[in-house]
Amino acid sequence: MRCEELVAYLSEYIDNNLDEALRADAEAHLATCHNCHVVLDTTQKTILLYRRSNQAGIPVAQRDALFQRLQAVLNKRTD
Repeated sequence: MRCEELVAYLSEYIDNNLDEALRADAEAHLATCHNCHVVLDTTQKTILLYRRSNQAGIPVAQRDALFQRLQAVLNKRTD
């Protein structure tokens, strides 16, 4: 799995909604890629902080924009 693929599946990975093969690929990639591990850790911490704040969910448009920005950053690093 490449960084771009992991970012595309990040939400499903965090929600434990990947099939076994994709989850295994994601975990193998995370074990060797410091940058993706940081993205995962930061995203999980952000979700935890947000849940603790008792606010309404992140609007779909803002969530999509965030993931698009993360994807763009990872794409620049692999160019």
